[in-house]
Parts: sequence; structure tokens; C-alpha cells
Amino acid sequence: MLTSIYPILPPRLAELFKKISPAIAQQITEIRIRAQRPLVAVLGNQDILIGLNAEIVENGRFAYHCVPEDLMQLVQLISKNSLYAYEQELRSGYFTIAGGHRIGVAGQAIMENGRLKALKYISSVNIRIAREVAGCADVILPYLIDGECLMSSLIISPPRCGKTTVLRDIVRQISDGVYSMPCKGVQVGIVDERSEIAACQQGVPTMNIGCRSDVLDGCPKAIGMLMLIRAMSPTVIVTDELGREEDACAVREALHAGIAVITTVHGHDETEVSHRPYIGELIRERFFDRYIILDNKPQMGTLKKVIAVKDDTVLYSWEKRGAYVVKAGR
Repeated sequence: MLTSIYPILPPRLAELFKKISPAIAQQITEIRIRAQRPLVAVLGNQDILIGLNAEIVENGRFAYHCVPEDLMQLVQLISKNSLYAYEQELRSGYFTIAGGHRIGVAGQAIMENGRLKALKYISSVNIRIAREVAGCADVILPYLIDGECLMSSLIISPPRCGKTTVLRDIVRQISDGVYSMPCKGVQVGIVDERSEIAACQQGVPTMNIGCRSDVLDGCPKAIGMLMLIRAMSPTVIVTDELGREEDACAVREALHAGIAVITTVHGHDETEVSHRPYIGELIRERFFDRYIILDNKPQMGTLKKVIAVKDDTVLYSWEKRGAYVVKAGR
């Protein structure tokens, strides 16, 4: 998947990553580029320093040190030399490019009337590599389907545990149908606020999200969920990273309309999430049918637990059955 980000890398960095051994390259989940500091690649739960000849080094003195020109070229390539056109993305602190890769940025904030107006002097960039892993949700799907009913589910996961990759594969399979279970394909409505699930380009998905999926790309979750309810008659609505009050209200609206919801939230378990405003109310009032909990221990992408919410039954626990790794990227 690294090859898909070469077009947005400055020539010097692209050449370095082309030289990295395939065994290392396929494990890279993030690339961190910081002005005047060593080039870092993240592999699961560890990071490595990249040397001048693409070798792994332990001492930062021998690593490739990114220069301001690297960052300037990178941002120009991402924005197609039109930073003004990407002003909204800069205010959000990230871009999403073709393939669903998220580019986080940091630098000097420009404030106006107490609000972030823009970022300038970008000094740090984090490239999060999106991966399509067909079949990574295989172990989860049996817990989401009860006869002909699709269970409304909340995927709970710390950052960098593969929840978006898992969510995407769930979408693909329930949209196309899983005939071995059996599970007929259903109409799936996706609200892809950050363009990470379907990775649309000009409104057309570049990821495999199944044949019965409709996408609202770049649309705020709450607005998008209500639009899908009224216009697209989905069987299930899928979105990523709930957080705001209006998100929780839209989930309620969908569930009251008889539409299943599959979504995600950052956290370690349902108890932690239950203490948060808005989303915690959905937990306490038992709006979901299933909690799917991912973890990064013993390694990234571990399916930790599956809980049936109605009677608090633990349907799956890696502590009892052994860890199952979903082999997900981001």
C-alpha cells in the first residue's frame, strides 16, 4: 500500500521508501515527518528511524533528517499547489487523499476571534496508511447477524487498532451478502465525514464497499444520517467516530426509524465510553445490540471482546479463547 502514497511524497522521501525492504514496508501504518528531526515509520505498536540509505537505525544522529523543503513539497503535492482550496482541511488539521490515507498536520496556529483560522509554518506531518483487508471482519460478522436481523453495533477501539479497516470490511460483506452464513446483501447507507471508509474521489468510492452501498462523502455525520433516513431507505447506516451531541441524536433517530446502525468510537471498553457526554447516554440506555471491542494488545487489531447488550452476555473473549487478530491497518 505504500506505493499509493508515492505521488504525494517529495522525491527524496519517495526514493527512500522505495528502497525499504518489502517485509518492513508492508507493516508500516504511519509515516511521521518532522522538520529538522529524524524520519520515523510506525509499525504496529513500535516505531523505527529511517537512515540515509533506507536502513533502520537506532541512533537518531544517523537517521535521515527531514528538511523544511520536504514538508513544503509534501504539502504542495497534497494540496495540488492550491492551499487556499484546502483551507477547511487545514483548519481541521488533516487531509484525506485518494485511497483513504489521512494526512495529519501540525504547525503554527492562526487564531481569529477565538477560533482557529488557519495553520501556517507546517512543521509536522503524519501520514496514516489506510489498508483494504478483505476478510478481516470474518470473525466478527457471526456476532452481528441473528437470523435475518442485523444487530446495531458499536465498535469500541483505541486509536490505531484497525477499526476503520474492520468497519469497511463489514460494510463490504453485508452489502454484497455473506451466503455462507447465510446473509443476504442489504442496502447500506454510509456517512463518510472524513472520506476514510469509502475514500471517494469526486463522489465515487475507491474502496470496495459492496454493491448495495450508498455514500454521503464529506458530510457531517448527524446531517448525513438524517438525509439517508429520508432519501435512501437504508437497512443499515454506517459511520465512523461518533462524538458530538448531534451524532447521538441522529443515531437515536435512525434506531427509532427501525434502521440498524453500525458505528465506532474511540475508547477501551463500554464502561469507559459510558462516562462520556452524549455517546455515554446511548450506552447507558442500551441503544445498541452489540459492543465489538478491539485492542492493541497483545498486538494491533486484536478482537478483545464481543458483548450482547440486552443481557450483558460476553459472546467472545480473547482471554478465554485466545487472541484473534483481525489483521487490520487503520
